[in-house]
Amino acid sequence: MITTRSVADSTRRLILKSTVTAVLIAAASGVVSAEELGYPEKEELKFGFIKLTDMAPIAIAYEKGYFEDEGLYVTIEAQANWKVLLDGVINGQLDGAHMLAGQPLAATIGYGTQAHIITPFSMDLNGNGITVSNDIWAQMKENIPHEDGKPVHPIKADALKPVVEKYKSEGKPFNMGMVFPVSTHNYELRYWLAAGGIHPGYYAPHKGDTSGQIDADAMLSVTPPPQMPATLEAGTIYGYCVGEPWNQQAVFKGIGVPVITDYEIWKNNPEKVFGISAEFAEKYPNTTIRLTRALIRAAMWLDDNNNANRPEAVKILSQSNYVGADADVIANSMTGTFEYEKGDKREVPDFNVFFRYNATYPYYSDAIWYLTQMRRWGQIAEDKPDDWYIDVAKQVYRADLYTLAARSLVEEGLAKAEDFPDFDSETGFKPEQSGFIDGVTYDGSKPNDYLNKFDIGLKQGDLL
Repeated sequence: MITTRSVADSTRRLILKSTVTAVLIAAASGVVSAEELGYPEKEELKFGFIKLTDMAPIAIAYEKGYFEDEGLYVTIEAQANWKVLLDGVINGQLDGAHMLAGQPLAATIGYGTQAHIITPFSMDLNGNGITVSNDIWAQMKENIPHEDGKPVHPIKADALKPVVEKYKSEGKPFNMGMVFPVSTHNYELRYWLAAGGIHPGYYAPHKGDTSGQIDADAMLSVTPPPQMPATLEAGTIYGYCVGEPWNQQAVFKGIGVPVITDYEIWKNNPEKVFGISAEFAEKYPNTTIRLTRALIRAAMWLDDNNNANRPEAVKILSQSNYVGADADVIANSMTGTFEYEKGDKREVPDFNVFFRYNATYPYYSDAIWYLTQMRRWGQIAEDKPDDWYIDVAKQVYRADLYTLAARSLVEEGLAKAEDFPDFDSETGFKPEQSGFIDGVTYDGSKPNDYLNKFDIGLKQGDLL
């Protein structure tokens, strides 16, 4: 279903500042002061999304009038799956979209469809979970310590390994679902499995094998997010990694148990991005900055006052034109809790983060992490030097555009400087990060060193 706001109030455009600035030229030259912005070159836009709660910044920017404040008249349209969404941005049917963080990177390096896609805005942190069927959970529980009658969290894949080995010994494939080959969900599921000694399989595109199941103990395949619970219930898969509300839906339907959130796999991991084509950004520089401003304001609203606006956000997202799940299901995770086994609801205040912790800033080190996982599992078939990872990250994750948008909001009094990174000193690389379930640390400036730390996965010099 399409939602659109009336464009009758054209007089709103007249209040926009009229100084036309060469925004991209300013960004390229390093001049990123908060100059007055010019009119949007393209005012009527169509954005795509997948029915997941982390599309919230787009919905809120629309519902709260932040797009209109920028002179943008936006139509929002749900897409059937991630491939259809990406194709829509590439062919121009969509002006931008809620995207998997791996999609702009994969497209730019030519894995799958070749196209230069960029992001000026990171949409959120965390927000995913791994769910298994009731039968698999019953088998896993035997391997999990309990305290006060409840499983001790985080639950590692070590508890799943004997179950997978049993299936292998019986000649049965252990099938699991993820949403797309370059999705966060694929890499998080693989990371969790490998940390528990379960091989999730390799890709070998140079040999024509894009199944991702070479040498696999667990067979991972694509299932669209809204179809995950039904596919699990049908027994086609035994578990999956997906964003909300489709883990909590399994709890409400009584068909499965979420065993871990991605917050527990990698604390405050980057998730979705807002993707546009590089051509769009070059052709419509003012529009690009203005849509980024609107999305930043929406993210601020979502996290404002210790998530005080989340109940309202839940009602908005429950509408059929957005996520279309019951408000109770969406609220189960979006308001600071998460339910694992039925009745085992725990406090997870950072399950969904939209603005705090600099969530919206497109860090180069976030992009590089995704690229390392593409290399680890063979989607990038051959070695690349560290500089290659850094160069690709800078082509795709456009911190310069974000900086222009954020600084202009600060200058107008719509945001506070302390809510953003220090743009004068920010490098785009986070300090070395811990908080991973396997204890491995990550330094985005040394991607090959990072890859060499893992027991399972391709390392420097490896070629399938």
